[in-house]
Amino acid sequence: MLFIWNFRLYQTIILIEQLSIVTMLAITVLIFLVLLILGVRKSYILKKENDRLSQTSPMENESSNKPYRDFTEGHMYNNK
Repeated sequence: MLFIWNFRLYQTIILIEQLSIVTMLAITVLIFLVLLILGVRKSYILKKENDRLSQTSPMENESSNKPYRDFTEGHMYNNK
């Protein structure tokens, strides 16, 4: 009788430990899922803003029309 009671107590303790582990894992998965959703949302917002700025940016046209200027003639390149 004592053996059966100890065995059931041991199973209950193991079950409680497994349940707490599963609970902690579920909470961790939920936290990372929230972070993943926030990251995907932020990426979508940044991509949309990048597309909007690319369409309205006049810098692309200005840089393609400028002639090449050699920048190695400065004092930091020791070209004397």
